[in-house]
Amino acid sequence: QVQLVESGGGLAQAGDSLTLSCTASGRTSSRYAMGWFRQAPGKEREFVAAISWNGGRTYYTDSVKGRFTISRDNAKNTLYLQMNSLKPDDTAVYYCAADFGRREYPSQERTEYDSWGQGTRVTVSS
Repeated sequence: QVQLVESGGGLAQAGDSLTLSCTASGRTSSRYAMGWFRQAPGKEREFVAAISWNGGRTYYTDSVKGRFTISRDNAKNTLYLQMNSLKPDDTAVYYCAADFGRREYPSQERTEYDSWGQGTRVTVSS
């Protein structure tokens, strides 16, 4: 099992940038896909971005393409989400997740992910 801890959330204004981090512990290997999801108040948790084990493949939901960048540093056991040009619609709790069953072709389905962090809140004002 791996423990995931997110950080970097906070308050931002529209147009600002934030970088979220997710540090993994408890597993020696980083050979698994990871993803970021978010949940806005009153809405279901939705896919944001995912990355293969070596960073070679990345996927994004349409609403964040060109604004968000997912990356990982396996030497530091850390996953990142660089968020630029933030919009009020980006307001949500952001969760990182690990999919131990995949290395390549990360899934966009939250049910495929095995381990989740506790979330970090991002609030974007207009």
